[in-house]
Amino acid sequence: MQIFDSPYKSCSNCIKVIYKEEGVMAFYRSFTTQLTMNIPFQCIHFMTYEIMQDLMNKDRGYDPSSHMISGAIAGAAAAVATMPLDVCKTLLNTQECCSRSRVSYVNGMTSAFRLVYEYQGLRCYFKGVQARVIIQMPATGISWSVYELFKYLLTQRQNMEDKYPRVNGVTVKAVESSEV
Repeated sequence: MQIFDSPYKSCSNCIKVIYKEEGVMAFYRSFTTQLTMNIPFQCIHFMTYEIMQDLMNKDRGYDPSSHMISGAIAGAAAAVATMPLDVCKTLLNTQECCSRSRVSYVNGMTSAFRLVYEYQGLRCYFKGVQARVIIQMPATGISWSVYELFKYLLTQRQNMEDKYPRVNGVTVKAVESSEV
């Protein structure tokens, strides 16, 4: 459905035609590439976020702007680093044939890497990197901000429960001697 001038009328039409013509394995064509891409993406993403937090939020307190910026930078770094894998994954998913290639079907990550390189060399591995970074930066920035917000709220709630324990559904507040 993502390719230019897609022959499919709808998502369900796409599923039916692909299943009929290529079988169930067509839906898993780039599965290993996707897994291979996600592992380094997440490693780079988390490491970059932690490094940015060390630089921007040394005390590791709740700071929405540092979480947003750190998350955005982490997403951008991971997107750029894994872009060649994303290009190959897209080629495997769409099976777009290159005009300079004699190949009619791309099978596997190695074939995809070879075909991309034959088509336009190293620069082809980074085609669309700006779009991918523009998508990842707000997505990861928002994700980290929401994660840190919930972590903060849950910590605050836990601190309140520790301070004022509940006994049989009733909140018990210890009275200090200065309050009596």
